[in-house]
Amino acid sequence: MSVAAKKLWQSLALSFAIIFTYATVLAKLFHDWWNDENYSHGLLIPLIIGYILWMQRDKLARMQVKPAELLGGAAVLLGLLGLWVGVAGAELYTQRLSLILLLAGMVVYFWGLALLKFLLVPFGLLFLAMPIPAIIFNKIAFPLQLFASRCAVWSMSVLGIPVLRQGNIIELKPLNSFDTKKLEVVEACSGIRSLMTLITLAVVFAYFTHSPGDQPPSGKRFGWLKSYWFWRATIVIASSIPIAILTNAFRVSGTGVLAHYYGTEVADGFFHSFSGWAVYIAAFILLFGIGMILDRFRPAQAGDEQSKKKTPEPETGVSISPVISAEGSEL
Repeated sequence: MSVAAKKLWQSLALSFAIIFTYATVLAKLFHDWWNDENYSHGLLIPLIIGYILWMQRDKLARMQVKPAELLGGAAVLLGLLGLWVGVAGAELYTQRLSLILLLAGMVVYFWGLALLKFLLVPFGLLFLAMPIPAIIFNKIAFPLQLFASRCAVWSMSVLGIPVLRQGNIIELKPLNSFDTKKLEVVEACSGIRSLMTLITLAVVFAYFTHSPGDQPPSGKRFGWLKSYWFWRATIVIASSIPIAILTNAFRVSGTGVLAHYYGTEVADGFFHSFSGWAVYIAAFILLFGIGMILDRFRPAQAGDEQSKKKTPEPETGVSISPVISAEGSEL
C-alpha cells in the first residue's frame, strides 16, 4: 500500500471514529442550527471552513510537519474527558467544546503546532457557531433588552412622544387612540441574534480582506503584535459588538416611534421582518466602512510590504545577471 493510500485510509478511519463518538452531539448541534434562529448562521460555518481550507490547500501542502505527540495526545485525552463530563452532567456546551479540543489535539498530534496556528480562524469560527449555555445567553440577552428599551424611550421622549417604560415593556398612546398600548422588547429583539451573527461575519470579513503577503517579523516571538493586519482584524472584530448593539437599539427606537403614529401593528408582520434584515445590512455596511477607513489610514510600510518582497523585472525583457567580482562577491 502506498503512503498516500495509507494516509487516506487513516484519515477516513479517524473521521468515522469521530463521527461515531460524537454522533449525538453533532445531531443536536445541527438541530440547534436548523431550529434556533440565534444560531442559524452555524449552518454556513462548515461551508466557510471548507472554502478556507480549499483556498489554502497549497500552503497546507507546503507546511513542514512537526508532530507533537505528547502535547497533541494530552489534548485528545482532555477532549474525551470533556465529552465524558458533559455526558455525565448533561451539559451540551461542554460536549461541543470537547469536540473542538479533540480536533485541535489531533492536528497537533499528527502535524504540529504550526498547522494549528495556521488554522486558528477555522477553529475560531467553529467556536463561534457553538450555542452558548442558556444561563449565559440570558445574562447577555436581558441587559440588551433593557438597553434597547431605554434607547427607544429616550428617542421617543426627544421627539415629544409621551411614553412610559417598565423594565423591557414600553407603554405608549398611539395617535387617534383613547387607549394605551404596550410594546414588549422580547428576547428576539434584544439584539443578541445580530450580535452573534455580526461577530462571526466580522471574523470572516477580516480574514478574507487581509493581505495575503502579510507576515510577522521573523525572529521575534511576538512579532505579530507589530503587524498592521493583526490590529486591523482586532479592531474590525471588536467594533462589531457596538455596531450590533446600536443598530438594534435604533431598530427598536424606530419601531416605537412608528407605533405611536401608525399603531402597534407595525411591530409585527412584514415591517418586523423587514427591519430585521435592514439592521443586518446596515450593520455590515458600517463594518465594511470601518475596514475601509482603517485601510485608508494604514501605515505606508503595511501597504508596501508585499511589493518589497518581490523584485521588479526589467521592462526591456532582457534578464540581468549579477556581476561577480574577482573575490566572488556580488556587485
